[in-house]
Amino acid sequence: QVQLVESGGGLVQAGGSLRLSCAASGRTFSSYFMGWFRQAPGKEREFVALIHWNGLATYYEDSVKGRFTISRDNAKNTLYLQMDSLKPEDTAVYYCAAGRKPTRDKGDFGSWGQGTQVTVSS
Repeated sequence: QVQLVESGGGLVQAGGSLRLSCAASGRTFSSYFMGWFRQAPGKEREFVALIHWNGLATYYEDSVKGRFTISRDNAKNTLYLQMDSLKPEDTAVYYCAAGRKPTRDKGDFGSWGQGTQVTVSS
């Protein structure tokens, strides 16, 4: 298991940017596939982005392609999500998660952070 702590959320105007971070504890961070998910009020938690353990492959939900960038620094045990051109519909609690395979299914991720709130005003 790996422990995860997100940071970097906040309030931003539409069109603005935020960078989320996810700090991982433990020596095995580099062996995990890492994902970002989000959950808006009254909605299910949904996939946002995934990055392979070596950082060489990334995947995105269609609505964030071209606006969000997932990356990782295995030397710092940290995952990032750069969010640009933010829209009000991006408002949600954002979670990072660690898993053992490349999947968009939240059920396949065994470790989760506590979440960080992102609010985009119009």
